[in-house]
Amino acid sequence: MAAVKEDRASPEPFLWLAFSAGGVVTALTVPAVLFLFGIAFPLGWLDPPSYADIFTLLRNPLARLVVVGLAGLGLMHAAHRLRHTVRDGLQLQRHGTAIAATCYGTAALITGYAVYLVVSAL
Repeated sequence: MAAVKEDRASPEPFLWLAFSAGGVVTALTVPAVLFLFGIAFPLGWLDPPSYADIFTLLRNPLARLVVVGLAGLGLMHAAHRLRHTVRDGLQLQRHGTAIAATCYGTAALITGYAVYLVVSAL
């Protein structure tokens, strides 16, 4: 009898989807945030938002979801990039499972902390 090969679903397509979504979202939002908080507000070109303005914005559940989504997608992008850099760049393929668990687990923990901060801030 021939051995039956067990087909298991791989999470790799989901991870690549999260990686690419995180890259796109980060590429579109980080330059604007850096410009505003790194140049425009410190130089006085624009008035910075007050704490009350930010607080009012985060009272909206959709705004909270956007903040957590931006953080989570950016972290997933970084985790995926770091996973492949460490595994392939350092030739540590035999530790691939541990590296993936560490990278994605850290991203999930930090995203969970972001959820906690956004929810508990109000």
